[in-house]
Amino acid sequence: MSRLNKPIGADAVAEKGWLAAHKWLILRRLSQFGILGLFLLGPLAGIWLVKGNLNYSYTLDTLPLADPYVVLQALVTGHLPETLGLVGALIVLAFYFLVGGRVFCSWVCPVNVVTDAAGWLRDRLGVKGSVHLARETRYWILGMTLVGSALSGVVLWELINPVSMLHRGLIFGMGAAWTVALVIFCFDLFVMSRGWCGRLCPVGAFYSLLGRWSPLRVSAAKRTACNDCMDCFEVCPEPQVIRPALKGAAKAVAPVILASACTNCGRCIDICAKDVFNYSLRSNTQERV
Repeated sequence: MSRLNKPIGADAVAEKGWLAAHKWLILRRLSQFGILGLFLLGPLAGIWLVKGNLNYSYTLDTLPLADPYVVLQALVTGHLPETLGLVGALIVLAFYFLVGGRVFCSWVCPVNVVTDAAGWLRDRLGVKGSVHLARETRYWILGMTLVGSALSGVVLWELINPVSMLHRGLIFGMGAAWTVALVIFCFDLFVMSRGWCGRLCPVGAFYSLLGRWSPLRVSAAKRTACNDCMDCFEVCPEPQVIRPALKGAAKAVAPVILASACTNCGRCIDICAKDVFNYSLRSNTQERV
């Protein structure tokens, strides 16, 4: 519950209407399911606009796209990917550098739907308590996957990567992917709030490093209008990233969320009745009131 025991987002819905208070969430779901739909068109309908999966795909028989984290793991094993794979990885690197690396987590990754569902149900059931893992844990796991790949000569993380397993499962048949999705759902629901994406996933860790200097950011452009309702902290998958921009003391400093952990999901924009937040560029150095 937020301020005055109102449901989270009640003020935003009352002020802006339900649609405006869920705009970016709806667009994210359209993006996530739309991307899945493009991959499913081939196997289900024989319309091959996109071939492959999130690790490597070929769009309209022209555009190669490759997961740079997978390519990096392949490189440390000593295997040089094919030219199209390298080109595809560079295209993806450039895109996520521009829009923010963890945009992958909130706008593309199918596991995000699972963890968001677990978070929603956790709030509704009032599940309390959570184990503690440092946020840096995901970076240690990222490092270990690269070291393990180098030592074993195998793209190690892809043997157990829930993102790849779920995406391939949705396209080619779930099999064991159902178990993986259920384990992550139960972990976030009963063991640790936002635990998988926020503490463990090395894919998110990789993309957060990639987006460290990305120009597109969420900005607390009207932070002086903030009424401390705390709804933005409640819905943010990485709530620690909001405070420096929202509560920064130096008014001359841009109120931009610079933390690379920010997923640019837009929920803080949706949920704020005072329209404190918006999407902005890193170069925006003036506070707008």
